[in-house]
This record gives sequence, C-alpha cells and structure tokens, in this order.
Amino acid sequence: MLYNSGLLKFRKISSPSNDKLGYLTPIECPNDIPFEIKRIYYIYDVKKEIVRGNHSHKKLHQVLLCLNGSIDIRLENFFGEKKFTLNDPSVGLYVGPDNWREMSNFSEEAVLLVLASEKYDEDDYIRDYDTFVEYNQKKYGGIK
Repeated sequence: MLYNSGLLKFRKISSPSNDKLGYLTPIECPNDIPFEIKRIYYIYDVKKEIVRGNHSHKKLHQVLLCLNGSIDIRLENFFGEKKFTLNDPSVGLYVGPDNWREMSNFSEEAVLLVLASEKYDEDDYIRDYDTFVEYNQKKYGGIK
C-alpha cells in the first residue's frame, strides 16, 4: 500500500447537444486537487527507452496528467511501491512528498502535464536513491 499518492478522476464534460465537440476537463483548486498550483510544466518528445524522474521531493505535491498518449509511472515510498499507467487525460496521479518516482514507456506523441504545489527549488529534491531510502527510514522509523 502506498502512502501520500493515488489516482484522481476529474470531471469529463461533453456537450449534450453535440458529441462531436469532444470533452472539457476542468481542474479547480481546492475542489479537484489537494493544493494550490504554483507551477505548471509539461514533458514531451521523450524516447520510449528513456526513464525520467528518478527522484523524490521533501515537500512538493504534484498531480501528473498524460494529456496525449500513455506513460508508465512507478512510485515507491516507505510503505510500498506501485506502477500506474496514465493514458486518460481526465485521470491524474497525485504524488505527495516522500515518493520516489520514475516515468517510463512514453508512447510516441506522449505529453505529461505536471501541476506542482511549489516553484522549482533544487533543495527540495532527493536525487540519489540510497539517500531517499535513508531519509525515509529516519522520517518514518524502522527498516523498510
């Protein structure tokens, strides 16, 4: 079981009078996500064999949304690990602090949108896996 993460299903609104108009998915704070958005960025043109992420955050909260294509996200924290496949733009993955994340298997034309609770701060990152494990053992106690 993971702590401080999980899928969020957002509204998917269509026009009742014209189904050819597609969908609109609104995301509002604080109703739809558990933090105020202070930074937005997106990742694209990633080759299928590349693994991105490979880090954790001490304070940052994020919601990851695959707007086009599909992307696999592996999360790990002191309490376990889980793999998610994002392939629906109306579903986001909430990732709270203390979660190691790896993004992989980007399909061609995949676009990953990230909504973040804070502006970029290098001091908030844990980029070394062993340091991440030690940090979480100290914070949550015991041995993983």
